[in-house]
Amino acid sequence: MSRPAAAERLARLLAIVPWVVAQDGPSVEEVCVRFGVSERELLADLNLLFMCGVYPFTPDSLIEVDVDDGRVWIRFAEWFRRPLRLAPQEGLALLAAAQAMLELSAAGAGTSGVEGPDRAPLASAVAKLAGVLGTSAGGTLQVELGEVAGDVLAIVEKAAGEHRKVRIEYYSFGRDVNTDRVVQPWRVFATEGHWYLLGWCERVRGRRLFRVDRVRSARMLDDSFVAPADIGPLTLYEGRPGDPLVVLDLAPGAAWVADHYPNEGVAAAGDGHLEVRLRVSSTAWLERLLLRAGPEVAVLAGAEGVGAAAARRVLALYDR
Repeated sequence: MSRPAAAERLARLLAIVPWVVAQDGPSVEEVCVRFGVSERELLADLNLLFMCGVYPFTPDSLIEVDVDDGRVWIRFAEWFRRPLRLAPQEGLALLAAAQAMLELSAAGAGTSGVEGPDRAPLASAVAKLAGVLGTSAGGTLQVELGEVAGDVLAIVEKAAGEHRKVRIEYYSFGRDVNTDRVVQPWRVFATEGHWYLLGWCERVRGRRLFRVDRVRSARMLDDSFVAPADIGPLTLYEGRPGDPLVVLDLAPGAAWVADHYPNEGVAAAGDGHLEVRLRVSSTAWLERLLLRAGPEVAVLAGAEGVGAAAARRVLALYDR
């Protein structure tokens, strides 16, 4: 029997926890029947809750699970009893997802949406959230990605679709230079607010990822190419074996770095800190990472002085 995916277990826990809390001690058998899991699976999921909490992860800041005499209780730490406050971006993301659910149900999406009288609570919540965010519950949320020069985006998308090479003038942020390149565009995609072009750069004879808003001009060529059958993951950062190795100490507030970027190992360092090993292909990329994480990250080895140099460079830009 294969192990369930992490996303599947998380979704199940998010459904089980509030229900068990509301029932105040339901039987293990009742929980298993309601959520379609075996007792073994349920207990394995509940064991994960013992490790869930907030910094500094002392007993008073962790979720408590009690299984006794065939019944189960879940008690939240005091921190979880505080009213949830969402950032504006989080509120908009929640509003967009809720509106999508309502539209699916209105279009007759069956079990994928919310049907009948069950729509009323969700519709009411959407209206309240829209009011707090200052938008219309029935309006349209417009998302604008990074600004792209001229018709560059249309050209690279067309070239990728037709498997034709494209000549681009590209600004390299890491080296602060403009370069002329011929690229075999494999995929054009959007993520984290920007458009990206993944392909084979004939100038460096290697796989490269380009920010489309840094493409100054693009011209589709007559030459065609054969794209690889498997282009691999669409990640924003891809370290190479020959890149310098950097070891960072991450405070709890910077733990996202270990999840967000490919690395060569993460180890617990005490007090909630993590020690992560990264391959760094660009000093400018590392500078941006250190500036973004601020005091929550420290360089342990491999790039001493880079953070200070980045700070000085940014301050110099302000001085201008």
